[in-house]
Amino acid sequence: MHSSFRRIASSDVRLSLTPRRRATRRPISTSSPPPDPVEPLTRPQLKPLVLGRYAKNGKFSGLARHVLSSPSVLLAACRNLAAPSPPDAAPPPPPPPSSALLESVSRRFSLSEMGREIAEGRFDVAACCVAMAPSRKKGEPLLLPGLKLKVLIEALRMVLEVVYDERFATFAYGGRVGVGRHTAVRYLKASVQNPSWWFTVTFDRQKFDCARVSKLCKVIEEKIDDSLFVDLIRRLFECQVVSIELGGCYLGRGFPQESGLCAILINIYFNGLDKEIQDLRLQMNKENLKFESNENVSDSTSNVFYKPVKVYAVRYLDEMLFITSGSKILTLDLKNNIVKYIEEKLELKVDRVRTAIHSPTMEKIEFLGMELQAVLPSVLHPPMSEKAMRARKKYLRQKEVKALEMRNARERNRKKLGLKILSHVFKKLKCTNGFKFDIQIENEVNEIFRTWADEVVQDFLGSLEERYNWHRVLSAGNFLSLQRIRDQLPQELVFAYDKFQKEVDKHLSPVKAMKALKEEERREEEEKEQKYAEMTVHDLTRLCIRVDAPIGLVRKAVKMAGFTNNMGRPRPIKLLIALDDADIIKWYAGVGKRWLDYFCCCHNFKMVKTVVTYHLRFSCILTLAEKHESTKLEAIRHYSKDLKVLDACENEMFYFPTEKEVKMMGDRNLSDPKPVDGVLTLALIRLAFDCKPLHSCIAHFCDRTDVVFYRIRLLQNRLNVNPLNEEKWISGLGVIHESLNRKCLPVCPVHIDDLYMGKITLQNIDVGSFVDVDDL
Repeated sequence: MHSSFRRIASSDVRLSLTPRRRATRRPISTSSPPPDPVEPLTRPQLKPLVLGRYAKNGKFSGLARHVLSSPSVLLAACRNLAAPSPPDAAPPPPPPPSSALLESVSRRFSLSEMGREIAEGRFDVAACCVAMAPSRKKGEPLLLPGLKLKVLIEALRMVLEVVYDERFATFAYGGRVGVGRHTAVRYLKASVQNPSWWFTVTFDRQKFDCARVSKLCKVIEEKIDDSLFVDLIRRLFECQVVSIELGGCYLGRGFPQESGLCAILINIYFNGLDKEIQDLRLQMNKENLKFESNENVSDSTSNVFYKPVKVYAVRYLDEMLFITSGSKILTLDLKNNIVKYIEEKLELKVDRVRTAIHSPTMEKIEFLGMELQAVLPSVLHPPMSEKAMRARKKYLRQKEVKALEMRNARERNRKKLGLKILSHVFKKLKCTNGFKFDIQIENEVNEIFRTWADEVVQDFLGSLEERYNWHRVLSAGNFLSLQRIRDQLPQELVFAYDKFQKEVDKHLSPVKAMKALKEEERREEEEKEQKYAEMTVHDLTRLCIRVDAPIGLVRKAVKMAGFTNNMGRPRPIKLLIALDDADIIKWYAGVGKRWLDYFCCCHNFKMVKTVVTYHLRFSCILTLAEKHESTKLEAIRHYSKDLKVLDACENEMFYFPTEKEVKMMGDRNLSDPKPVDGVLTLALIRLAFDCKPLHSCIAHFCDRTDVVFYRIRLLQNRLNVNPLNEEKWISGLGVIHESLNRKCLPVCPVHIDDLYMGKITLQNIDVGSFVDVDDL
C-alpha cells in the first residue's frame, strides 16, 4: 500500500498568458466559395470514432491524423464555441443550423485546409495568437488564442474528454459534464459522516514550467501513442497560449486568460494521485466490511454504535479536501504521504504551513469558496421553536375559523337557493292545470335537494360534538326502554322503536369515532417521542457537514464594488449612469443571479438572499434615481421594487429577480454554476460612437454588424488595488487580466444581454475583435 492518501485542497490554478504578436481584425469576406457539405458530430457520434483508434497495446493511436483533423470534428468544436454551455439555471441556447454555421466558419477559415495542416503537422500555433498589451507601463502583457486556435483547443478537449472521462476517479470534479462544484458539495453533505479530522493541500504560487509540461506529456503518452497529438499540446504551452498556474483563483470562472483545455489537463495530471487515494479507500472499506460481518454490529436492535474508519476525498481541479473518521495519527500519516507524493512524483511545491490538520467541529475550513464545518444533525434540522409553534397554532385556528365561516355561508346560500326553487315550483303549479307540467323538473329538483342533503349529513357526521349531543338526546331517559312499559304497547311500536335506536347507535354513537380519535392522538404522540429519541441518538452518535456561504466576504465584496457605503447601506454606482436603464438593471441582475446560483446549496442561503434583495436591489434603484436626477421614491414608483422596464414592443420585462422569486428560492440541484467573479469585477460602459459596418460582433461566429462599442472597466483598475494584496482585496476573488482594461468590444444587442447577465463570459468571445480606444 503506497501512501495513505486523502485530500488535496484549496489551491487554485491560474492561467497566466503572455503576449506574442498583435492580430488585427480583418473584415469578413463575403465572396468566399461555397463550402463543402459537412455535418458536425455529436458526442455519441464522436465516441465510437475515437474508440476506434484504440490499439491492442492499450493505447490510442492516430488521433491527430484521423480524428482531430476531421472537418466534422472541427465543425463540432465550432458549434460548441458558438453555443457555449450556459449556467445550470439558464436554458441552453439553441445551436445554430449546421449550414449557417458552416457558412459562417468558411468566411473566416477553411476547415479542410485546417484539417490538412493538423494531419501533416504544419499547424502554426504562434501565428494564431493575439497579443494584448497591458493598460499600464508596469503591467504584464497577455497572449490569447485567436478564433482558429480556439477551435483547435476545443477539438483537443473533446477528444481528451472521450479518452479520459470514464477513467477519472469518482471524486474528481470539475472539467467534466454534469460533475462540478455543487455535485461535490452534495456529496459532502449526503455521504460524509462523523468526520474526525480534515485538511486541505495548498500549493505555493507556481507555473507549469517546461519540466512539468514534459511530465504532463509523458502522462498523456501512457494512454495516447500519437506524437502529433501530444506535440500540439506541448506547443500550446510553449507559446504560452495555454498556461496553468497553481496557487491562484482563476480556474472554472470564465476568465479570458483561462483555456478550456486546462481543466481536463489538470485532471489528467492528478489522475495518478487519484488512483492511489482510490486504492486506499477500497482497502479500508474491505477491512471495515470484514469486521462488521464477523462482529455482527450492524444489527439495528443493538445498542452498540460502530463507527468505521473511513477516508473521504474530494478534488475540484487543483482544490483538494481530505476527511478521515479515524485518529489524528492516521490523518497525519495520510497528509504526509500525500504531500510526499505531490512533491516527489508530481514535482509540485506544497505550502506546508497552510496545509495543516484541523478539527471539523472546532474550526471551519474553506473549500470551493464556501465554509465547511461538522455539526450535529439537530443544527442542520432544528426542532420547531416556541415562536414557530405559536405561529402554527394561530394559523390552524385561523384555518378552522375560515372553514366554519365557509360552512355557514354555504348553508345560508343553500337556504336562499332552496327557497327560490320552491317558490318557482309553487308559481308553476299555480299557473298550470293541476299537476301537469309542460317541462318536467321533478327529477332535477330531487337531485339538487338530495345532493344538498347528503352534504349536510356528511358535515353533520363529521362533527363529533354534534353527534354526541344528538345521541344523548335521542337515547337517554326514554320510558320506552322499560320492560313493563314495552309489554303494554303494541309490538309494531316496540319494533319500530328498537329499529330507530339501532339506527341512532349506528350513525350517531361517538364511541367508535372517539376511539379512533384517541388512537390517532396516541399514535402521533408515539411518533413524536420516537422522533425525539432518534434525534437525541443521532446528536450523540453522528456528525454532519454544514456548508455555509462566507457571508463576511460577500459583504466585503459588496462594499468594495460600491453597492454599499461605509455604514453598510445601499448607494448608487455612478460609473453605470452612462448606460441605458435596461443595461443598468441587467448588470445588477447578472451579479445577483450569479450569487444566488452559486450559494443556493448553502445552509445560510437566506443571508445571501438578503444581500441580493436589499443591498443590490436598492443600489440599482438609487443608481437609476441618480441617473434621472430623481428621488428614490420616484424611482420606485416608476420601476417598482421588482425593477421592471419596457422593451422595444412596450412589454414589461423583469431582468432582476423579483422579491417573491428570491423568497421562494432554495437548493436547485445545480451542477457547476460559475462564481460571481467574472461579472462583479467587470463593467461594460457604452461609448457614444457610431460603429462602422466593418466591425462584426465579438461573439464566436456571429456575423451581425449592427454592433455598439463597449469599453471594459475592471474593478481592480478602478479602485487602483493590487489583487495580490489580501488586506485590500477579497480573499478567493479572482480577477480578469489587467491587459483587457479599457479595451473596446463591438457587441450586437443579443450578446450584450448575455454578457451583462453572465450567460457568456469574456472567455467565449473572439479576442481578435478587441479594439483600442485610439483606433476608434
